[in-house]
Amino acid sequence: MRVVEIFQSKQGEGLWTGVLSAFVRTSGCNLRCSFCDTTYASWRREEGEDLSVEEIVGRVLLLNCRHVVLTGGEPMLFSELIPLTQMLAERELTITIETAGTLDLPVACDLMSISPKLSNSTPRGALESEIRLHETNRNRPEIVRRLVDRYPYQLKFVVDEPEDLLEIEEYLERLGDVRSDRVLLMPMAIDVATMREKAEWITAYAGPRGYRYCPRMQLEWYGNRRGA
Repeated sequence: MRVVEIFQSKQGEGLWTGVLSAFVRTSGCNLRCSFCDTTYASWRREEGEDLSVEEIVGRVLLLNCRHVVLTGGEPMLFSELIPLTQMLAERELTITIETAGTLDLPVACDLMSISPKLSNSTPRGALESEIRLHETNRNRPEIVRRLVDRYPYQLKFVVDEPEDLLEIEEYLERLGDVRSDRVLLMPMAIDVATMREKAEWITAYAGPRGYRYCPRMQLEWYGNRRGA
């Protein structure tokens, strides 16, 4: 399993914001999102090292965290995720998997953090082949539905412009029954000023509908840097 980094930090996004966690970031992705902030773990697959499941678990245990976040890239690309999550669960660790919801594996998971990609994720100025790859893979509500039905979940949408909110409503209608308090709206931002500016209108929209505003607290705590 190709892994870019394993590190300790606080979870900055979602329902478990603030929880001290061991992050395992895999390398490789089947999408090409325009706003990707971890390109070193995405299609630049040359980064990272190949580790066995046992090696990954050993390094996680050294961090002495009860919560583990498996992220990427796209961790669901790797069949090794199945024995990895089983081994972590056997050690009574709490597991979050961060995924775009385009792939499904029978994993052990305490929180499936699903981030369906809207049209605002389509890469701009990219090669035609990359745009085609992204558009072919990004919208898989049938897979998201299966994940929602099987696991405790959160649905985390990246919001850039007010127009994105209508697309989210259309997506949720196609997806079917989900809890409104598990719908998280997160501003597209890599700096605190932009995040706070967008927070105003996103919060105003989310509140009456029972959705949650989802800040990127790692920007507040650490800035836009790798390994945080």
